[in-house]
Amino acid sequence: MTRLKFQPYQLILIFITLTGFLSASNLTFVLAQEPTQTPAPTNGLFITVITDEPQINVRLGPSSTVYPVVGILLQGAIAPALGRSQGGDWIQIEFPAAPDGVGWVYSPLVQVSPPGNLNIVPPPPTPLGPATSTIDPTLAAQFVVEPTSTRLPTFTPHPSITPIATFASTASSINDSVPLATIIIAFAVLGFIGFLLSLIRR
Repeated sequence: MTRLKFQPYQLILIFITLTGFLSASNLTFVLAQEPTQTPAPTNGLFITVITDEPQINVRLGPSSTVYPVVGILLQGAIAPALGRSQGGDWIQIEFPAAPDGVGWVYSPLVQVSPPGNLNIVPPPPTPLGPATSTIDPTLAAQFVVEPTSTRLPTFTPHPSITPIATFASTASSINDSVPLATIIIAFAVLGFIGFLLSLIRR
């Protein structure tokens, strides 16, 4: 009779194989997704998203300008209807992702089924706006610069231009007493006489 001899590494390999087989036999694999069940509404009414858009917004309250978006509903989605706004433009639904588990959808984008009357639900309080920043008056006073009073430049008129002194011509007095032509003729006569005298002396 032959005796089987196992090496230590063979024993470890057999032990790992048996352990893996036993643990794999206890595992159960789920290949299909479990169907999601829509919770039953308290009043028996549902809304169905009927818009052509791929999704619609779910808001915190019945206004697109005051209340923020808290989630979305895809086209064809169904949710329990809880009530409606005063004018009927918004419908309150169960929405677990929103605060208090309720949200609001715009009524023209959904269809209520079965047809029925929804009770009017008061809107939630409007969310507080962002905090306004306050300025420390002591810090602001350090940056206030007081304008210093400086003397404005004064206008200095140009010095008055003194009129140029005019001198009376003496020629006018001479001209008044003796005509200029007479003086010229007298000089010509004296020159002629001098010329004659020079010829005689030669």
